Amino acid sequence: MATQQYDLVVYGAASFVGKILSNYLFKRHGDNGDLKWAIAGRNQQKLDEVNASLGSQLPTLIADASDRQALEQIVAQTRVIVSTVGPYDLYGSELVAACVANGTDYCDLTGEAQWMRKMIDQHQATAEQSGARIVHNCGFDSIPSDLGVDYLQQRAQAEYGEYCVDVRTGVKGARGGMSGGTVASLINVVKQATQDAALRKELQNPYSVCPPEFRKGVRQRNVAKPEYDAQMQSWLGPWVMAAINTRVVHRSNALLGRAYGDDFKYDESMMMGDGFKGRSRAFALAAAMGSFLGLAALAPTRSLLEKFALPKPGQGPSPAAQKKGFWDYRIYGTTASGKQLVVKVTGDRDPGYGSTAKMLGEAAVCLAQDIAKESKAGGFWTPATVMADPLRDRLIQHAGCSFKQLS
Repeated sequence: MATQQYDLVVYGAASFVGKILSNYLFKRHGDNGDLKWAIAGRNQQKLDEVNASLGSQLPTLIADASDRQALEQIVAQTRVIVSTVGPYDLYGSELVAACVANGTDYCDLTGEAQWMRKMIDQHQATAEQSGARIVHNCGFDSIPSDLGVDYLQQRAQAEYGEYCVDVRTGVKGARGGMSGGTVASLINVVKQATQDAALRKELQNPYSVCPPEFRKGVRQRNVAKPEYDAQMQSWLGPWVMAAINTRVVHRSNALLGRAYGDDFKYDESMMMGDGFKGRSRAFALAAAMGSFLGLAALAPTRSLLEKFALPKPGQGPSPAAQKKGFWDYRIYGTTASGKQLVVKVTGDRDPGYGSTAKMLGEAAVCLAQDIAKESKAGGFWTPATVMADPLRDRLIQHAGCSFKQLS
C-alpha cells in the first residue's frame, strides 16, 4: 500500500472543470507550498498538458475511473480526493468505493440525487467504520443553498432565539454558461428516469437523500409554474438547480436531527420581478423549462438536442465569460412565531464554473486542513454539516463569496 504524501489529489484534472480547479489551486497554493497536492486522471498526455498550461511541476497519477485497483493506489496516497469526473453515475462510483474502503476523505460537485442516494445506501456503514468523510455537492450545487440556509438559521437564533421553519430561496440574478459535462449529467438523469418508474418516484421525493429514517416528512412546495410571493415582492418561476439543492438542505436538517423542525419547509425558485413584466417573464421561463424537459425525455428529440443544440463534454464558457458571470441568492426565512429574516449570498464569477471551481477548491482544502478526523466521524456529510463556518470563512476570504443579513 502506498504511503500517504498529499493533502489532496484532483481527480479529473484534465476535464473542463478540472482545469479551472487546478488553475485556481495553483494560483492559491503553487506546486510546492503550504498545500501538498497532485493531479490525476486516465491520460498521462492530458495531465502533462495541464502542467504545461500552468507552468507547474505537479505530480501526476494515472487511473481509469473503472480501474478499482489503480484508484485504490491513488486514494491511499492522499488525505482528500476531489473529483470532477461526471456524470458521476457513470464514472464516479468506483472512486467513492475506493475512498470509503481506505478511509480517504472525498468531495465532488455532483448534482445527481439518484447517484448520491445509491452511494449513501451502499457505503454509509463502511464509511463510518473507515473514517472516510464523503461530501457531495461542493460546487454551485449546493454550497450557496446549504451554507446560505445554515447562515440564515444562525442569524435567526442570534436575533430571535429560534430557527426558521419556513425558508424560501430566490435567485435574484445569475449570469453564466453551461458546460458539456453538466449537460451530460442532466441528460443522463432524464434518460434514466424515462426508463425507470421507481427512479421517477424517487426523484419526486424531496427527502430522497436523507438518512433512511428521515425519508418522509411534511409536504414540500415545488415552484413548477409561475406564482407570486408577497414577501419577496416578485413573481417566481422554476429554478433548474432546485431539484438537487432542496434535497441537500433537507439532508442537512436531517443530519442535525431535524434541528430546524419536523415541519421545516424549503423551496427554491427564480425571482422574475414584480408587475406585468415579472409575470410575463415567469410564464416564459416555465414554458421554456417544460419544453426542454419534454424534448429531453423523448429519445429522438433528445438525440437532436445533444447533436445540434447542447454543448459537448469538454466544452463550456470561456475564461472571459466566467469572469463576467455572477450569482445572487436571497434567502427568506420565517420562524414558528412569525418573525422574518432575509440574507443575501453572492458570488463574483459565473455560477457553474468560475465560482464553482473556487468553492470546490476551498471545500477540498478545508476538508484536508481544517476539519480534523477526530472532530467529524466518517460517513456521508453535507457541506454545512461537516465544514460550515470554516468553509464559509474561506469562501469569503478567498473565493469571492459574501454572506450578509439584509433584515
